[in-house]
Amino acid sequence: MYLVATPIGNLEDMTYRAVRTLKECDIIAAEDTRQTRKLLSHFEITPSMLFSYHEHNKAASGPELIRYIIEGKNLALVSDAGLPAISDPGADLVALAVRHQIPVIPIPGANAALSALIASGLPTASFTFIGFLPRERKDIRAVLAPLRSAQGTLLFYESPHRVAKTLVHLQEAFGNRRVTLARELTKRYEEFLRGTIEECCAWLEEHPPLGEYVIVLEGESKEEAELAESSWWRELSIEAHVAHYETSGLTRKDAMKKAASDRGLAKRDIYNALLERE
Repeated sequence: MYLVATPIGNLEDMTYRAVRTLKECDIIAAEDTRQTRKLLSHFEITPSMLFSYHEHNKAASGPELIRYIIEGKNLALVSDAGLPAISDPGADLVALAVRHQIPVIPIPGANAALSALIASGLPTASFTFIGFLPRERKDIRAVLAPLRSAQGTLLFYESPHRVAKTLVHLQEAFGNRRVTLARELTKRYEEFLRGTIEECCAWLEEHPPLGEYVIVLEGESKEEAELAESSWWRELSIEAHVAHYETSGLTRKDAMKKAASDRGLAKRDIYNALLERE
């Protein structure tokens, strides 16, 4: 099985290897066959079989495609744009192929998330791809909460009619961090908007969102991480704070001294507070 990257907008991003692979494969499995026919027509590719494989038919289509491969046919999997198996059901087909010990060969090419990242101006050494957020508010919070302390850059996909609301969710979860909005990547009206979340929200109020977006969000800074680490005790009572250090092996005297240091208090203040609770 070949995982063939397709252009995310500009047809010139199609690689020679991708074109050759699509010409040589017996079957091309596509998320949207109508969209893929346009691509194949442009590069004069006529597959023996163009097979529909998407989120709503993957349970039935997946095993059938695997059977074709086992029978000796070569399969090329494509998505509507970019790398297959990223934010599309191709990941399930890859997992199925691996379970059947079928060789899976990537044919690299365009990717919206990485293209936005490298042009964002935000750190690229470490990053996390999240993709599209869920629809419900509680589900969004559940996804974002564990990411608050992530120091790497965060990558999201979003549609034009949801991007403004998503920025609000991001500000609620992370504060007014730096962000880059990349839209219409590789296309004629490609645009990068860089600033804080508040600045980008204000821009979108004046300029209605158009096209698909990649949101590139700054991760937690080193200073924020150090502050969070040093403030782990803030929700604890003084009694619980001292007890924490006692549990770790310190004497009560040393535990009181350590808690006083954390809180910027004198040791006698800790002692008096504990006396009042007894």
